[in-house]
Amino acid sequence: MKFTVIYEKGPISWGATVPDLPGCIAVGDSRAEVESLIREAIEGHLDALVELGMPLPTPVHAIGEVEVAIR
Repeated sequence: MKFTVIYEKGPISWGATVPDLPGCIAVGDSRAEVESLIREAIEGHLDALVELGMPLPTPVHAIGEVEVAIR
């Protein structure tokens, strides 16, 4: 499964969230660290859903870019 992940650089750390998995977040000192941590968080989140007998969500979010001219 592929999930959209939003990465955000803060003043002293990186954060990551998964829109299709509310509450699934990670924070790390670098982008590389947070990428690894969010993968683990997603896997753990999905494992928990399976253990609870809950359905796995179908990813519905996508990322796009919009280019605009600055006047």
